[in-house]
Amino acid sequence: MSPEVLSSPVADAVKTSPDRARSRAQAARRRKAIVFAVRVLLLVAVLGLWEVLSRAEVIDPFNFSMPSKIWDQIWTWLTHGTALGSLGEQIWYTLYEALLGWVIGVVAGVVFGIALGRIAFLADVLGPYIKVLNSIPRIVLAPIFVIWFGLGASSKVASAVVLVFFPVFFNAFQGAREVDRNLVANARILGASDRRVTLQVVIPSATSWIFTSLHVSFGFALIGAIVGEYIGATKGIGLLVAQSQGTFNAAGVYAAMVILAVVALAAEGLLTFAERRIFRWKPSDSDS
Repeated sequence: MSPEVLSSPVADAVKTSPDRARSRAQAARRRKAIVFAVRVLLLVAVLGLWEVLSRAEVIDPFNFSMPSKIWDQIWTWLTHGTALGSLGEQIWYTLYEALLGWVIGVVAGVVFGIALGRIAFLADVLGPYIKVLNSIPRIVLAPIFVIWFGLGASSKVASAVVLVFFPVFFNAFQGAREVDRNLVANARILGASDRRVTLQVVIPSATSWIFTSLHVSFGFALIGAIVGEYIGATKGIGLLVAQSQGTFNAAGVYAAMVILAVVALAAEGLLTFAERRIFRWKPSDSDS
């Protein structure tokens, strides 16, 4: 090959493409590091300002507490337990209620959403009823569930289910309706039955819609469990909140909120990891 060919623009572009890829990767890593640093600095600034204003009594430390007292409360619960038992037991009880309600709500929402998205007659019949049920504030159902199912886990699971079901249902329904009609037509030309079209075309196409709702719905499941425990329970983080409020322990209320935030962030991280594993074929924002 002649030197002229080796020095052609195409060859130069091929040689420089790995360099460009490395520079883009380095820029992405720098940006992530900067974003993380700014997040930490913002959190430290907010907590520090809160602590200073509370100690100076610019804000009432009795009502608003302060970060140091909140940490002391969390440490006390970790080392000495709570009045209801160990802190781990309370976290697990709430997490169990939220997870069970989330799984039931997700499964029901996906099944009904795909079914109504695929069967127009079923959507026409049940559509008005679903809209009416969706218009009811679900939080007010928590006391009813306590009356129906008692103070055990069942009432909290029911509260979580009704909060999770509707966002998952509407996303699954919309995902089933937004499937590319050409894909469905091609599948039918190849002899696919309705069952195969649903399982092999509609559900995979609606998966991204469904995963979008999963990120929000787990937070709803935690809310349902906490509200149910707050109204009436024998254990759980929500009951810790209620007891702390009853004794005017603002640090206890904030400590329970911090614990719930950590649990929610861990669940969000697991969902994001699962989504990336499932949708590895999709280009990321940095790649695009």
